[in-house]
Amino acid sequence: MNETIQHLLNHRSIRKFKQHQLDEETIETLIKAAQAASTSSYQQAYAIIGVEDEGLKRQLVDVASGQRYVAENSYFFVFCMDYHKHTLAAELAGGDVSRTIETTEALVVGAVDAGLAAQNLVVAAESLGYGTVYIGSLRNDARRVSELLQLPDHVVPLFGVAVGLPDQQPGKKPRLPMDAVFHRNTYTDDDTMRELLTGYEESTSSYYGERTGGQRTEGWVKQMAASMHEPKRTYLREFLKEKQIAKD
Repeated sequence: MNETIQHLLNHRSIRKFKQHQLDEETIETLIKAAQAASTSSYQQAYAIIGVEDEGLKRQLVDVASGQRYVAENSYFFVFCMDYHKHTLAAELAGGDVSRTIETTEALVVGAVDAGLAAQNLVVAAESLGYGTVYIGSLRNDARRVSELLQLPDHVVPLFGVAVGLPDQQPGKKPRLPMDAVFHRNTYTDDDTMRELLTGYEESTSSYYGERTGGQRTEGWVKQMAASMHEPKRTYLREFLKEKQIAKD
């Protein structure tokens, strides 16, 4: 066990921050940490938008189902899949990458690249004593986010990351049993997985019961069954086509 691993194992989402603004040196340090992440074939297929305008933040709160911490934080980053710079690079080199960036493979690469960069930024921020929370609800209306941030074609907003000094100390959510996510050589059989999930339902139910004083007792299994019962954000397929990504 070392300090880096301790930071990783201590991660929890922070949704209430103290009044504080990141200084320019810290912002640049976090961006450099993000850029140091692995990237597929050196593509670096992501963009990071630093949202500093308070009015713009408040408009993003509306997109994100009213989550106030989108605006009330030390700094707000929006991570995007970005192939716009690749189209410009191709133009400069006298080439054409349009067929490549319209593939499903490009969609996967861009999403993975952005996720890796974001996690590097989160780990770096937490190592400096800041708290963080991912904001996937920006995809509630990615078109609106794209308009607000003036994103060109081939750039798609994926999620936000709020960073700030923690003003709360929430409990750590229990993760799935290791055997439910780590499989040796072949995927775990269904009977074993059902046993693992049953036990996990009990532990997460207890966690939520204690956290809410008994007001909420459903565990992970019931949460997933309910939250994934109906597809979400089905408009995204058409939006991606509008952005000229994943058209195949």
